[in-house]
Amino acid sequence: MFDVEAVRRDFPILEKSVVYLDNAASSLTPEQVVLKEMEFYREYRANVERGVHRFSQRATEEYEWAHEIVADFIGAPSAENVAMLRNTTEGLNLVANSLSFEGGSKIVTTVIEHHSNFVTWLRAAKKHGCALEVVKPDREGRFDMADFEKAIDDSTRLVAVTKISNVLGCIVPVKEVASIAHEHGALIVEDGAQEVPHMPTDVLDSGVDFMAFSGHKMLGPTGVGGLYITEEELYRTEPLSIGGGTISDVSIDGYELAVAPLRYEAGTPAIAQVLGLGEACKYLERVGMETVKAWDVKLAKRILEGLQEIEGVEVHGPSEPKNRVGIVSFNVGDVNPHDVALTLDAEYDIAVRSGHHCALPMMKELFGLPEGTVRASTYIYNTLDEVERLLGAVEDIARG
Repeated sequence: MFDVEAVRRDFPILEKSVVYLDNAASSLTPEQVVLKEMEFYREYRANVERGVHRFSQRATEEYEWAHEIVADFIGAPSAENVAMLRNTTEGLNLVANSLSFEGGSKIVTTVIEHHSNFVTWLRAAKKHGCALEVVKPDREGRFDMADFEKAIDDSTRLVAVTKISNVLGCIVPVKEVASIAHEHGALIVEDGAQEVPHMPTDVLDSGVDFMAFSGHKMLGPTGVGGLYITEEELYRTEPLSIGGGTISDVSIDGYELAVAPLRYEAGTPAIAQVLGLGEACKYLERVGMETVKAWDVKLAKRILEGLQEIEGVEVHGPSEPKNRVGIVSFNVGDVNPHDVALTLDAEYDIAVRSGHHCALPMMKELFGLPEGTVRASTYIYNTLDEVERLLGAVEDIARG
């Protein structure tokens, strides 16, 4: 039986009596993660992979162990396959800047992507003179696989797709898309920013070639994330930056890159944050990712049912809770979504997100909502009582 109250005790910030429902943007951080970062600064504050003194040796051991923990958490074969970067955006840009796009090649993506997995490919297509094809779902975020089969052909170099929409909460069949991509010799990169925090992740099973994710959405610190690179692409993929830490040998007329993942982690890394991310993975493993997923569905089910009962409220995305994670976007009549969010914060102590959620193509193409939506997103420390507070507040706003 999941004990949400026990989890809440690990988050002192929740004592401020605010209902925090902006988890799709950034989760809160448990005390265990904060203490792990403090341990680094208090006990062995030194650079990694360089020194022979005891502080550096300890920091290096902890840093490499955090890589192992994170790699295991996403089902990667080894720590070599996961580069520690700043966030999902940096991971996606590393892939975009590494790949070659021959004339006439094509990039395929979808209209529901976060800007990080859309604008990146718009720029790549323009830079390399290749085509960009955009696949669209229905208004509930359901894709027809025939549309991917039509879009992905032998000229396709890369397919870029999210597993979970940060707006609709819908779950995209990435494994099936990966299979189609590989049939045509194309690579596939996944935006895993919302998947990794909310459900069990197995990159080997999904078949993706790359997957980027962010620590700050999964109980970890800000400024740290990961990029999974499959074994086949590990030494074909060029680093985004090179310099200190990425080199095994240098002469006046050449250099050799270090082994992975060091070759992708230029300069002094975010050591404390990487250790914090490892601790966040350990925390989520203790809870159990199947438990995290089930709690998401339970909270999402109640939010959906409650909002659908309120006159004047329109809910976007999957109508069935089992087809989404705990991300629910909605509008209240013709009230500007920012006004709804401000009212929820100022009058009801409820924190939600409002606007286009870095997904303007979807807002314009699927819903005709350039002003965006209100978005409530849950995580493991949210309760059914908090959901009821949200529903009561939205009903008050809808009544005017």
